[in-house]
Amino acid sequence: MTSLICTLQHHQDDVNWCAFSAKLLATCSGDKTLRIYDARDFSELPFSPLTGHGYSVHCCCFSACGQFLASCSTDATTVIWSMVSGEIEAVLEHPGRSPVRICTFSPDSLHLVSGASDGTLALWDFPSRQLQRTGAVNDTTMVACSFSPCSQMFMTGSTYGDLRLWDLRMNQLHAEKNAHDLGVSCCTFAPSILSGENCCFVQFCVASCGQDNLLKIWAINKLSSGAYKMKLLHTLTGQSAPVLSCAYSSDGQLLVSGSVDKTVTIYDAVVILCCRYVTACAFSPTSPLIATGSMDKTVNIWRLEDGCSGNGRASGGRSKLLVSDWSEDDVSEWLLEEGLEGLVDRFKANNIDGTELLSLTKETLASELHVESVGLRSKLLRKVEELKSDSVCLGIPDEFLCPITRELMKEPVIAADGYSYEKEAIESWISTKNRSSPMTNLPLLTTLLTPNHTLKMAIGRWKTSH
Repeated sequence: MTSLICTLQHHQDDVNWCAFSAKLLATCSGDKTLRIYDARDFSELPFSPLTGHGYSVHCCCFSACGQFLASCSTDATTVIWSMVSGEIEAVLEHPGRSPVRICTFSPDSLHLVSGASDGTLALWDFPSRQLQRTGAVNDTTMVACSFSPCSQMFMTGSTYGDLRLWDLRMNQLHAEKNAHDLGVSCCTFAPSILSGENCCFVQFCVASCGQDNLLKIWAINKLSSGAYKMKLLHTLTGQSAPVLSCAYSSDGQLLVSGSVDKTVTIYDAVVILCCRYVTACAFSPTSPLIATGSMDKTVNIWRLEDGCSGNGRASGGRSKLLVSDWSEDDVSEWLLEEGLEGLVDRFKANNIDGTELLSLTKETLASELHVESVGLRSKLLRKVEELKSDSVCLGIPDEFLCPITRELMKEPVIAADGYSYEKEAIESWISTKNRSSPMTNLPLLTTLLTPNHTLKMAIGRWKTSH
């Protein structure tokens, strides 16, 4: 759940970007200014607003320590501000003097990248404020950029619709063309890095959004050969208009996006209605807060709150457990509540726990548990199906459920179709379904299954928090 803490109404034009540091919130606008707020009570700092740009300010970002703020503008500059005094520390003029649309710090604050309307990129050495290298993608506008958590590479997105991965020498490591129809709006790396088994690859996750109304999650694998592969993991369709912004929480557990459909979506829990197009969103790194900016000139501050609505049936110690984590006693308690007390002794004798309960079939009930009554078997299986469907009410994100079994995954793997499945379920499917995809019905090019460590960790964190 979320609650609105306050609405900041100081800007005189569209809010284009929001950024948090550990102590501050920065916002920028088409009114040429930046506003700086104390993240504890959202009072505006004495030196705010910052007024060094001559045209609309498109983006702002904090250095890792929060001591500096960078902002970029149509005036073709990226300005570095001191967050101690509010004074300008440096003005970085973009090569070619094209309007600068995006800027971002590396997590180690050693580099700053700026991208412009003519498709050019500038890589700056931040400590010296000197231009190191330039790059370009022709016939497009750079509108999105994010550094990897290791600070050694960065992703860019453009109005052409492509995502490109670069190293610090401005070499293109990978180009994902047509990632979003009609153009990319934003991209952001997840904050964690995952190593594959036997260190055969290193994996990053990236979220991107665009004019096609979609939010996409990508896996980027660095193989032992040094090559990079990029694979689409998920396509999220929770918003009905162009998605303009997205951001990960500092632990990578939550992802927020803002859209032209006037909603902010937090995956996967809640949709918040806003007044006009949501142009910017940011997570606080130190508290459960989200800032969202809009074309109504306001910035809303939201607090994420614990808890979710239950299904109205879970009781006692089971209320905080997934069905798959139920003990034999939990199953017995549930049977009594559902009027199936005649099965309690039989289930106990066969050690039926939550996992076994969810896997029951008519065949196992008849042949192994010797439930002879057809009506009793049907009633039980109907109640089990209700338990499975209640996973939605319990707030289980859909991407945590195996598309085949619709149960929470324990060993998620990525198949050749790009979708994640429970390992045992997809292996069984492949062995009996002629290697077709459960999601597309198209042939799988390979039966190779890749462990989805990112998803497994996310499921583990979700289970711990619930």
